[in-house]
Amino acid sequence: MQKTQIIRLRTGAALSALVLAGSLFAAPALAQDAPASTGATAPQQDAPSGDGDIVVTGTIFRQSDTHTALPVTVITAENLERAGITNVTDAIRSASADGAGSIGNGFTSGFSAGGAAVSLRNLGVSSTLVLVDGLRSTNFPLSDDGHNSYVDLNSIPMVNVQQVQVLKDGASSLYGADAIGGVVNIITRKHMTGLEAGVEGGATQKGDGAKYRAKLLFGYGDYDTQGFNVYIGGDYEYGGRISAASRGFPFDTLDLRSIGGNDNNRADDTLGTATTDAMVTRTRQTDLNNPLAGSVTNATTPAIFTSLTPLANCAYGTYSENTAQRVGSACRHDNTREYAQITPLQERYDAVGRLSFRLGENVEGYIAGSYAHSRVNIISPPRAIRQTQAFGGSPATSTTNPGIVLPVYICSSGVNCATAADRQLNPNNPYAAAYANDPANGAARIYYLFGDVRSGSDRVNEVFRVTSGLHGTFGDSWNWNVEAGYSRADLSLTQYGWANLNGLIKAINTGSYNFVNPSLNTQAVRDSVLPPINARSNSSELTVDASLSRTLFALPGGDVRMAVGGQYRKEKLTNNSANPNLDIPGLSTAQAYGDRSVWAGYFEVDVPVLDSLNIDLSGRYDHYSTGIGRFSPKATAKFQPIKQIAIRGTYSEGFRAPTFAESDPRSSYSGFVGYTPTGAFLTAHASNPTYTAPYSLGRGYVGNAAIKPETARSFTLGAIFEPTPWLSFTADYFNVKKSNLIVTGPLSSDAVNAYYSVAGQTFASAAAAAAAGCAKVAAVGAGYSCNVIDGADPFAPNALPRLLVVNAPYVNTAYMVIAGLEFTADARIKFSENFRWESRVDVQETMKYNLNPGGGAAVQRYAGTVGPESLSSGGGTPRWRGNWQNTFTFDQFSLSTTTYFVGSMKAVAADQPSSVNGDTSCAASAIYKPTTGNADFCHIKSFVYTDVNLTVKVNDQFSFFGLVGNVTNARAPLFANTAYPSQVNTLTSWHAAGLIGRTFRAGANFKF
Repeated sequence: MQKTQIIRLRTGAALSALVLAGSLFAAPALAQDAPASTGATAPQQDAPSGDGDIVVTGTIFRQSDTHTALPVTVITAENLERAGITNVTDAIRSASADGAGSIGNGFTSGFSAGGAAVSLRNLGVSSTLVLVDGLRSTNFPLSDDGHNSYVDLNSIPMVNVQQVQVLKDGASSLYGADAIGGVVNIITRKHMTGLEAGVEGGATQKGDGAKYRAKLLFGYGDYDTQGFNVYIGGDYEYGGRISAASRGFPFDTLDLRSIGGNDNNRADDTLGTATTDAMVTRTRQTDLNNPLAGSVTNATTPAIFTSLTPLANCAYGTYSENTAQRVGSACRHDNTREYAQITPLQERYDAVGRLSFRLGENVEGYIAGSYAHSRVNIISPPRAIRQTQAFGGSPATSTTNPGIVLPVYICSSGVNCATAADRQLNPNNPYAAAYANDPANGAARIYYLFGDVRSGSDRVNEVFRVTSGLHGTFGDSWNWNVEAGYSRADLSLTQYGWANLNGLIKAINTGSYNFVNPSLNTQAVRDSVLPPINARSNSSELTVDASLSRTLFALPGGDVRMAVGGQYRKEKLTNNSANPNLDIPGLSTAQAYGDRSVWAGYFEVDVPVLDSLNIDLSGRYDHYSTGIGRFSPKATAKFQPIKQIAIRGTYSEGFRAPTFAESDPRSSYSGFVGYTPTGAFLTAHASNPTYTAPYSLGRGYVGNAAIKPETARSFTLGAIFEPTPWLSFTADYFNVKKSNLIVTGPLSSDAVNAYYSVAGQTFASAAAAAAAGCAKVAAVGAGYSCNVIDGADPFAPNALPRLLVVNAPYVNTAYMVIAGLEFTADARIKFSENFRWESRVDVQETMKYNLNPGGGAAVQRYAGTVGPESLSSGGGTPRWRGNWQNTFTFDQFSLSTTTYFVGSMKAVAADQPSSVNGDTSCAASAIYKPTTGNADFCHIKSFVYTDVNLTVKVNDQFSFFGLVGNVTNARAPLFANTAYPSQVNTLTSWHAAGLIGRTFRAGANFKF
């Protein structure tokens, strides 16, 4: 750890460190609390049997010992309250096991912006199973990265959460598919009496990012004496948006010259860069009816550019170019500073209810339901007048070059205006009057962003969930359980600021849209060109589960227990495309559909061989209506030779079923990743910086019905240490091998490099150059081909044009290996009757994350890098991640500090074209390379921040608190993010707190 980070850690957790230093020596002489629990903090859920036993995620059997052979971390409601966590998303993502591919609330770009997900052990959101009280919940209707399914954590109510159990081990033997990374089980309260309520509010130090929350839970009925309990409640939470401009440099611009970087903001120095102040240059229009029919070349050399906005009205000043290629002056802009957002507006509200009842001495049951409403409102930079069609669009409409032209004449019909009786000169075209008699040569190519129309999206996800169950006993030792659950998610996605191609063409030909002064456009005109686009999608999950268990016989270590069970699931997805008619260039065409049933049977045998040795065996067979059939075994063992030390280990095999996006032929999507042209391509297009600037390059995929499930083998080996009743540690090594990987175009980088390999050659035309590049792409392998090629560069019409979308296949390929270490520690020390200290540590080190793509290709190594960049918008894979919570209680006062740590990373990604043959050295494969100088943009510093919460308990009914988030105002490390420039110079997955800065909240809790 670097010296500056050590200083920050000490500053952020000063009180914790001071007490820790002295207490370890003083503690043995002090009074002590009950034993602390490490790998699995003792759950507090009700035990109807009255024996105090509970069920830990990963086993069917109730037990009193939470230090099982399984590495389970439990985050209690008390832990969450101390950390100031108010929603399930932040609760789960605070676990150190959450790694590469995790999706946070600040994620505003990509396919599933607005959702939130957890990725245990870096295996991805689709390899992590999320349960609520042991039952599955439906997936978010949109897929992450276009194909990965996950449960939206924003859809789970917080008000009745009692604890979050995180099983950091494969668990397909009991839970089926998708549990190979681990299982998150949200445990809700079973009984509650009285009234509990709370309110709080706050904002950031800069006055933005307002946050409000209110909660209420009311319960009635003494379950022990009356045989029933019912409760209802709800949450409301609001989070205000934060702009990039409010956080200043370097998070508000792509121009990093002041610190030795590149100027990737072309809106303040290069004519032809689209901004909200339209620019035009004269060109030829080959079809006077079609604004898309502008010629590639400009009418003059150099091209003369004219601003449609009077230069005196430029809000941010002007700039000029006077070169052999371009001459003119324009309004200066930095679109990132003007429009980029760090966090969107978020609003959640939900309602919960549960009825628990006793039908007899040996039968109990429950009915529970919840409704969750999650809204995320995102502001995006305005869209350009011409966009790249994402996937499947006509080549005539799918390129950004040569752009769109404004004709010399307009008319009321918008058809054949050059000869129409009511024709008139186009007021948007400054060349119209001079070329009234030669309209073919007077067209104005326009560069423009629609700044007068709202740009962004509004995503509302409503999730309904109903569960019920009965359980009981019969005979001397039989236990039975039957549960059913149904959940449905309805997503309404409304997107703004996208131009409908037909409406745009008509508006240009009729002159109805005012490009000179867009503020004069009526709402009717704006809606005719850029109407709000709504797409509705839904998903559902039905689960019926039944199990039967009993004691078989006794061994020296105790009773042998066996359980068997069965499960039926019905999964459905309808993810409709927002662009089904392909008439909105630039807007995603992603869609996914599916409907399948799953039947499963499972068993578990618990064998206490000796007092010191316990073995547990389990297995499950799953059969899918789509033809998949898999058996998943698991074995665990715990050896405890003495009370203070236990050795534990697990071995399991599991699988991940293909998602509907991956396996249904009706499903398709194209994913875009930032690409920066290099080498000969830069030389060929040296006269046009806008053509060589970083841009989004897409990969297009279609669901493959022949795709097979991923399979996994995992094992853990660890130890539990309890040297004293008040202190415990756990340390575990894990190793997961995931084979038969479902990969989207593993040779995509090779295909892109192959296309650009011809850039240095001489061609008769851009079309000939593109044909040669595409032939190279096809030679890379089956399924690889060019989908969309950009139009020719107007300043280099015979040079190789940009590759915009490449076709790539879904394939099952080789394997990946992920390995690491997990550490936890708990201490509970009572210094006196009035003063006590509790401390808990949760840390994970990812030692290895290696993808073996097969076919002789080089191993891709991701641990400690920002790769894989194709996963969840390049969140990165930090080697180290952890948190440390300390709570000091003195009389009525309680002070909690929660410190979070994310390790340093390298700004390289082995899955990007910048990495050749798996190279991840900074010298060769850094994603961001300064064009001059030797400034270091390849090393991303580690990040540490601390939240502090002070609670004052006035009496048993009332307490109030104040929380300072990121108390030291730790600043997010710099990451020059060229792959996803919407996440400005940072990694939002891990560093969001450093972007937001210091925050303040205060509130009160009531209990009657």
